[in-house]
Amino acid sequence: RAVVDAYLDGLEQARAKGLDLTTIESVASFFVSRVDAAVDAQLDALGTPEAADLRGTIAIANARLAYRYFEEVSASDRWRGLATAGAQPQRPLWASTGVKDPAYPDTLYVDELVAPDTVNTMPGTTLEAVADHGEVRGDTVRSAYDDAAARLERLGALGIDLDEVTERLETEGVAKFEASWAELLETVTTGLRGASGSEGTTA
Repeated sequence: RAVVDAYLDGLEQARAKGLDLTTIESVASFFVSRVDAAVDAQLDALGTPEAADLRGTIAIANARLAYRYFEEVSASDRWRGLATAGAQPQRPLWASTGVKDPAYPDTLYVDELVAPDTVNTMPGTTLEAVADHGEVRGDTVRSAYDDAAARLERLGALGIDLDEVTERLETEGVAKFEASWAELLETVTTGLRGASGSEGTTA
């Protein structure tokens, strides 16, 4: 929700400054398979039939409810005013959609998260699997809101805090992105220094 609010705040500031809102685009990224990997470990530790029944379902349920919030925002007066001024919607982006548990169908996080205005950043192997045997059945998100909410309620009843899980994954994800960015900068800097040295030698 904070990501959505930040985007709307930015659009309102841009509109106030007379900027062209049609040139501003954004996505709101949601981890998928990483959520199941983290939650499944806690479910397995419980070792109950109720816990086992929720394995491999929480990430999809979480993403579906995130999409429901996207729809709520899209129907709000605040968004309508921005859209009238040319604003583009902030699209939900499903990240980490390659399955991590080989027991799950390899197209699980694609087949079950089809909805308008979404982005799915599939890894290459998942993309190939979808092209080969994916089951795209149309919208698989909006008809499942009640089921998604019920699953998260059952998860909470088992004592598993999904907010804690997602916050931890967000912190870990940001740290990994920062490390990758630092590595990229170091690689580019080293390359530029090498190129500069070569030019000096040639001259």
